[in-house]
Amino acid sequence: MNRCFLLLLFGAGLAFAQAPQPKDIDLSAPDGTKLRATMFAAVKPGPGVLLLHMCNTVRKSWEPVAKQLSQSGIHALTVDNRGFGESGGPRFDGATPETLKQIQDQWPADFDAAYQYLLSQPGVDKNRIAVGGGSCGFDNAVKVAERHPEVKALVLLAGNTDPDGMNFIFKRTDIPIFTAAAADDQYNASFPQLMEWFRQLSGNPHSKTVNFADGRHGTEIFGPHPELVSQITAFLIDVLVTSPAGADVPQPRESGVREFWALANHPGDAEKAAHMYHDARTKDPKVFLFPEAPINLLAYARLQSGDKQDAVELFKLNTEAFSASANAQDSLSDGYLAIDSKDLALAAEEKCLQLLPEDPSNAEFKALLKQQAEKKVAELKAQKK
Repeated sequence: MNRCFLLLLFGAGLAFAQAPQPKDIDLSAPDGTKLRATMFAAVKPGPGVLLLHMCNTVRKSWEPVAKQLSQSGIHALTVDNRGFGESGGPRFDGATPETLKQIQDQWPADFDAAYQYLLSQPGVDKNRIAVGGGSCGFDNAVKVAERHPEVKALVLLAGNTDPDGMNFIFKRTDIPIFTAAAADDQYNASFPQLMEWFRQLSGNPHSKTVNFADGRHGTEIFGPHPELVSQITAFLIDVLVTSPAGADVPQPRESGVREFWALANHPGDAEKAAHMYHDARTKDPKVFLFPEAPINLLAYARLQSGDKQDAVELFKLNTEAFSASANAQDSLSDGYLAIDSKDLALAAEEKCLQLLPEDPSNAEFKALLKQQAEKKVAELKAQKK
């Protein structure tokens, strides 16, 4: 299936100023749908930041950051996604899979409309723009940056992106990223590790990761940890004001993470990536080269492109690196099915069910995985008769 660092804002040369009151506005999506947004203008000309919310919140979740940014000289825009809050469109909550797809298919154009509004505002420096997103907003923010080369920084909380997005972060070493998550995240306890991986993947020496023992999911961390708001603001002051990103492209900070990804992401080199992993583990059994989720997504992308052997190699590597993961075994089963190795597929799916009771994933995901794995095992056994 598919600790903290704290930079004083005054140390950055910017004291808080009395910013104008936030202004609620209605934007129009290309298809005419109303998008409700809030503009947090700064008192003087400066950079701009677009903030995209999670799929269990609305734009107000970013308000603490947006207010502090505007007080420190950075304009900020928050927007309710189509299907959320005060924006129009069918409601996201409770929607059928078909309706969910229709909503999400419209998001890129919606976010581009919000992005263009931000750039059109008086005082916003079009050459110093950042985008932030949490959870599903993580991928949305990365995709906005992919479409708009003038984006100079990203703030990404407790989320993920597809292999194209990962490759964008890997290649665009001129874009510093700020990542954060909490170890008690109710959706995925491995988010802190994933956020650290993205920091290393970026290769930019200004990239930062701040992880917490508690705080739950994404922007929810602002509640128990208001220092995260100041840390995000300080990061954006650093890369948009003090030392604007992109002015001088820094030498990438190379790492085992980047070396491994360069191999794993290159068609035909999955076996070389596996050899690199084995060599690194021999030298240091605790070496960290990749989390489970990115390799799982990359392997499925290989399947879809027809590189079945590469996909199987990556699925196998994930089961080796994450031997307690039921989902890794389920994915490996899909790989074996793709190359018509039904006995191996059955063995992997049975291993998935064996691991499932102790798997650390959340209960909802485990229930769905159990249902699908049991169905797959029954079908594979029936085919053997």
